[in-house]
Order: sequence, then C-alpha cells, then structure tokens
Amino acid sequence: MPRITTLLSVLILAGVACGAPTPIAPLPTPERSAFTSDGTAFGFFPSPPRVSLESVLAHFVDLGKHADLVLLQNNIPWRAFPLDGQSEPQALIDIRNQVILARRNHLDTVFVVDPLNGLNRREFSGLPTGWEASFQNPKVRAAYRDFTLWIVRTFQPSHLGLASEINTYADAEPEDFPNFVSLYRETYAAVKALAPETQVFVTFQWEDLNNLIPAAAEGRPAYQVNWEQVEAFEPDLDLWVISSYPFVAFAHAADLPDDYYTRLLKRTDKPLAVAEGGYTASPVGLFSGEPEDQVGYLQTIDRQIGSRLSFWVYLLLTDFDLDSYARYMRQSGVKEQDVDTLGLFASVGLQNADGSPKPALAVWDALRETR
Repeated sequence: MPRITTLLSVLILAGVACGAPTPIAPLPTPERSAFTSDGTAFGFFPSPPRVSLESVLAHFVDLGKHADLVLLQNNIPWRAFPLDGQSEPQALIDIRNQVILARRNHLDTVFVVDPLNGLNRREFSGLPTGWEASFQNPKVRAAYRDFTLWIVRTFQPSHLGLASEINTYADAEPEDFPNFVSLYRETYAAVKALAPETQVFVTFQWEDLNNLIPAAAEGRPAYQVNWEQVEAFEPDLDLWVISSYPFVAFAHAADLPDDYYTRLLKRTDKPLAVAEGGYTASPVGLFSGEPEDQVGYLQTIDRQIGSRLSFWVYLLLTDFDLDSYARYMRQSGVKEQDVDTLGLFASVGLQNADGSPKPALAVWDALRETR
C-alpha cells in the first residue's frame, strides 16, 4: 500500500482556478498575520469539495469562517528555473493566485515546498524526462533552492516548510536521504540570509515515525520512535512539525495512548506544529472511523500538545467528491494507485460534502476561539 500522505489539493486548485494564462496580478496587502500572538494559528489545506472554479471560490469563503490560514504545499515546477528575468512562468502565477484567494478571504499562508509525490513519497513529482531522481542531482538541487528562494522573495512567509513527511523518503531511499539533508542545510542558510525571521522546518509523518504502519516499519518495533530522522536536521529546525492520521493505526481515537503525542514534549523544547492530519468519519478500506473519532482526535491533540502548537492544520474542512477528483486526476495522468490512495481521505473533513457540519467542527471552532 502506498504511504499514507496528503492529497493533491494544491495541484487541483491551481489547475482549476488558476490554469488559464493570466498576467501577474498584484498581491493584496495582508490584513494581519496569524502569528502575531503567542496563541495557535488554525488552518486547513485549500481542498474544495468538487473540482470546479465555483467550488474553489466558495470553499475559500468557507475557509475564512473557520481558519486563520491555509497551507499551500506546492510541487516544484522544475522547468521554471532558472528564471529568465523577462516573464514569470504560469506555474508561479498560479501560486500567486492561490495567495490572492487566501488574502481576499482574510487568510494567512504557510508554505511547504514539496519535491515528492504527495500520494507516494517514495518518488519525485514531475521531474523532467532524463533527470536523475536523486537529491544528489545538481539540477534537482538548483531548482529546489531557486523555487524556495522565489517563495521567500515573493511572499515573505513567516513559516516555510522545505519538505513534507520526509521520514517516509528516508525509509524508502536511505542512501539518498543524506543528500536531502545537505540540500536542506544549504537552503536553510540561504533562506535565513534573505529572511532571518522566517521559521523553517520539514514535516515528519508521526505514525510512520512511531513504526505503527507494519508495511513501512522495516522490522522496527511499534513505538520505537525514529528520532534520528528528525534530529538529522538539527540545529537547523526552527520548530518540530508532524503530520498525523492515526486512523491508519488505531480502530478508534479513544485507543490513542495517553502519551501518544506528549513524547514530543520530552524530546524538544522547540515550538511544535501539526502541518496536516485528520481522522476519517466513516470506514474506508481497511480502516474504521466514526464522527466521534474526529472529536476524540482533536481533543487528544489539544490535551497532549495543544499548548505548544505554533500552528495546527487539519487536512480538510469539507469532504470532497471523490468521483470529481478522480476524473480530474485521471485526465491529468495520475496513476490509478494514487487515485485509490486519495480515496482514503474523502471523509476526513469536518463538514460533509454538502457543507453540513459534523460534530467535530464545533470542537475545532471552540478550540480556535480559546487560542
């Protein structure tokens, strides 16, 4: 089974809402930062219920009612770099348009640069033909750095991720993982030279880090946390950031151990964040889930590590129409295996696809009000 990861929300958003050739639009001035206080900023991935422009626009309005930010996780447009200085490629204009939609709906942004396939982190995403799929490849390294620095110069983000669930790649490609770590360190230094206040991180998949997915544990015992994969990036981690989808390892949220997330508190004094995660509200594939499991999931994170969270991103505000997404993905050449993986997340939203709330949405809103 492919590794449990995030869906292609940003790819779909860009293709539907922003794909037509357009001139560079000016960015609205942010009204405020979600990070101006010591509290937690709450957010979602911008994943509309259906693949249509109407759904995208309505979804951003809805996000503005329940979130402080959106997390924009963009794959690297490898062929866009180096920039020629004359025009901006459409792939970059699409990202600008995502930020415009966010700011018009009073939402801040957290960026994550993603060189890998969001539905199978054993592989790169969209590498040009003939490019070696390795972080040792000079072309890969140059495009990764150039894209990251374009984001820094263009948007001045307060928080910037330089990979998503990178421990899953470390497991799959242990010989190439040190090459990524060296690239991260080089890019971290370059970001800090431009924007010393930007908080830089990578994210780690928590269930995999705890070896709770047997097919991905490489024989390691459950709950033997692979801390070495996190600490390989120190001291150049400004905060420790995880993703967590415990429904892949537990029948119900009530089964989560009392110290499931608190181990992070004992391992680091740095701020924490959840960059994506959720619990399915209905059974899917081999996994179980009920609406009350979403409530339990939110309450567990809040109880165990909520006081240390700089930001908390739940994957979906609203369930999505899998048929609508699957059609778009197949038309875009996405592999059928990745379409199947996407289906595991169709019921993770805090609202049903018609916009009606699930019980956990009131819990989310209440937690947000208290932070």
